[in-house]
Amino acid sequence: MKICAIICEFNPFHNGHGYLLKRARELSGCERILCVMSGNFTQRGDIAVADKFTRARHAIEGGADCVVELPASFAVAPAEIFASGAIKLISSIPQVSALCFGCETADKTNLFKAAEVLCEESQSFKEALKSGLYNGNSYIKSYFSAFEACGGDSKFISKPNNILAIEYIKAVKRCGKDINVIPIGRVGSDYNDEGIKENYSSASAIRKNFGSPLIKDNVPPFVYRDLKNFSAETEKFEFALALELSRTESNALKGVYGCGEGLENALTNGDFAETYNQILARLTSKRYSSSRIKRILCANFLRLYARDCAEYLKNDLYFTPLAVKNEACNDIMSALGSSGLPVITAGSNLLKLNETALKCKKSDDFAHAQWCKITGKNIKNRLQIV
Repeated sequence: MKICAIICEFNPFHNGHGYLLKRARELSGCERILCVMSGNFTQRGDIAVADKFTRARHAIEGGADCVVELPASFAVAPAEIFASGAIKLISSIPQVSALCFGCETADKTNLFKAAEVLCEESQSFKEALKSGLYNGNSYIKSYFSAFEACGGDSKFISKPNNILAIEYIKAVKRCGKDINVIPIGRVGSDYNDEGIKENYSSASAIRKNFGSPLIKDNVPPFVYRDLKNFSAETEKFEFALALELSRTESNALKGVYGCGEGLENALTNGDFAETYNQILARLTSKRYSSSRIKRILCANFLRLYARDCAEYLKNDLYFTPLAVKNEACNDIMSALGSSGLPVITAGSNLLKLNETALKCKKSDDFAHAQWCKITGKNIKNRLQIV
């Protein structure tokens, strides 16, 4: 049996994701598809529009065979750590022979070339980046210029899914496993004049236009059925993040990924009564994107620190299956077990975990508990057989 892996958030699962799963099965030639999915909080520092179990079930109904949770420490982290954590889990499974992902530019040759440039990050790259920042350019503009100065084409790092694609390739190259990387071009686009496009809008466009009747055309019926009655409790989430920041010392904040170079002081030097949106407005700049600030605030709220994450990347962890297709259950659970890592389901003995893995699992449980408090929904951790 061969397994194709997909790293995802499915926030929410939409028609484009269904297309990705279908093409992944066709192009990879694999019998099973395994998704490694973020939990209740996402890489951009947002609370997911639906809980991880609902989104995992949607993935199974949409064509996946199993969904396992990406630990929170990797899920709410910069793209490189997000990718490294997911590939760490995927590469431990002997049956995984392929990795598929959607991206704006499905040009495998040039994606690999871009990954090689960024893997090295030579002294000339670092100097060019530093020069651009010194001259007052934004971090993104400086990064693009440095990339092109080292022989890269900036169009491959100017789109969010291309950036993740390159990080996946970098992580696969580092792990040393024989995994066939298969980029799949995304279908559709984010917006038209009405704010959302029929049939193939992105997840971000759908999230921004929840009130639009066109959402029904962009997601499968089983997703629309759940989403129309679902609330992410965004206001409560943002209030909780702002409150937590007001209680945080700059030294503690400095331990969060991406919060150095004085940014920790800028974050904690504001008015204690600042709202979440006021914090974003004050600190978003050429150098610091709103996504970076949001991710820092979310990681601080969930007590996810860079030093812990670095420790998790070096040690054996575990698998937490969220949902599995009934007819694939025996195959998938056997494959997960062949990794040599503990497979954690409801009632599992956590004594199977080493000290580092137990610490990582506790951070996942803490994140889920915070989601339950924010939403007022006491959803127990359990494996769903769909």
